Amino acid sequence: MNHKIYYFTGTGNSLWVARKLLETLLGTIGGEERVTILPITSLSLEGEAEASPSATLKAPLPSIKDPPASPGTEPLAPTDTVGLVFPVHAWGVPRIILRSLPALRGAGYYYALAVNAGQVANTLVQLGKEMKKRGMELASGFAIRMPSNYLPFGGAEPEEVQERCFRDALEKLKTISGVIRDRVVLPVEKGPLWQNIILSGLNRLSAPHMATMDKRFLVEDTCTSCGICEQVCPVGNIHLQQGRPVWNHHCEQCYACIQWCPLEAIQYGKGTKGKKRYHHPEISIKDLVVSGR
Repeated sequence: MNHKIYYFTGTGNSLWVARKLLETLLGTIGGEERVTILPITSLSLEGEAEASPSATLKAPLPSIKDPPASPGTEPLAPTDTVGLVFPVHAWGVPRIILRSLPALRGAGYYYALAVNAGQVANTLVQLGKEMKKRGMELASGFAIRMPSNYLPFGGAEPEEVQERCFRDALEKLKTISGVIRDRVVLPVEKGPLWQNIILSGLNRLSAPHMATMDKRFLVEDTCTSCGICEQVCPVGNIHLQQGRPVWNHHCEQCYACIQWCPLEAIQYGKGTKGKKRYHHPEISIKDLVVSGR
């Protein structure tokens, strides 16, 4: 039996959650089940050629666009379990997760962890509906509160708030691991009614424009052409042109570029300058690049 945890991450929150879930599961499941953790980019994604114009502009990192053969490409069987760990983007499911679903058909048990800053809204309900269209059932879905990384709404939360998020997440993962181990079917978690109506409505309005929202990214003269933004972009949406990052309008709005820039030379419109950046303290740039996100 195979158990695969696929994650999508920009600032490291979802990668950390996936790793901690893996650690918890390894302590509870039997030896007959093989658990692996993989970036969602290890899959062949629906519409990938259309969604990756940067490949024609500059050869991207092999770990991002041309992952080596891995357990992520093996056919799935009814005895297999598949987990999805991803951030909530604009109160909904990231586009890359939705594009991955056709490659994930065939497993017998699916679950999802929606990493969010307190407003999961109807994200997991949305995912369940999209999976059902493809003949898949989301058996369980959980909201994991983590520090916010959406810089336009505010800078990094105080360290004590971050630490509380980490502690609470670890405790919740203990319960989740038991549900997953026993393949329990539960209603997915969702936000209060006002979130499900208002915020999910905003997601439906904004989602069609998400890819081109990178038009608002700005580069200041303090940029040193280090290329970190290009390396950490999980979908290869950035290339350097004359030493400056250029966004190719297939953005996932993960904010990896702006949060990992060591000199804070990247801004998003006029509302991010001077705001404290955030990425998970236990995740490094090397973690993202080596793993392929």
